[in-house]
Amino acid sequence: MHLELPKVRLESFKDFAKHYLMIVLSILTALGLEAWIEHAHHSHAAGEASRRMDEELRQAIDAIGQSTAINQKELATLRSLDTMVTSALAAGVDSSEINRRIHARSADYQLNANWPTLSTVAWDVAVADQSAGWIDAGALQRYSEAYTAERELGTWLQHDSTLVLDAPHLVDTLTSLQAGHALDPYGFLLSLRQMEMMLASEISHLQGTARRIAPAVYGAATAGSA
Repeated sequence: MHLELPKVRLESFKDFAKHYLMIVLSILTALGLEAWIEHAHHSHAAGEASRRMDEELRQAIDAIGQSTAINQKELATLRSLDTMVTSALAAGVDSSEINRRIHARSADYQLNANWPTLSTVAWDVAVADQSAGWIDAGALQRYSEAYTAERELGTWLQHDSTLVLDAPHLVDTLTSLQAGHALDPYGFLLSLRQMEMMLASEISHLQGTARRIAPAVYGAATAGSA
């Protein structure tokens, strides 16, 4: 900041006070203008960061919804197969007949679990360029919680989602089906239940993540209603 002092003779205290006041006002005006410009810049940056994160999180919610719908359809197919085998076992149907029914629906025995790819680019940029620090504290907290939910879902999908599965048994069962070999109906039912449990757990995690993301996009009011 550069100030040009007036080149006049100060012949009285009144003149001194007048010029002193003018200098002070000039400094305050310059500081105020600078602060206003900086605030406007921060507000714009925060608004842009929020817009990008809102868009990214809406896409995440949409992707989660699509994956959930696919998994629910797959789960319904497995449960239908489960009901068929369970009913036949309960009715004392001969093992060979149950095998015939199972092989007739062999195409239904598959685990097509679907999960979304969730981006965190907008959040990462907001943190990197510090625009996240200029967002309202309440909104920032909701954004942070939303992206934490995304990361936790990704970790669960990569490391924990398949813990309920006995992979070798599933492979053996699928191989027997494809080769047309006889199956133990009860053993087949056990493998079905594992697949059902895995899908049901994934659906639950997906829906829970969508509920945790929603407040960041649609406002704090959705936190209680989700």
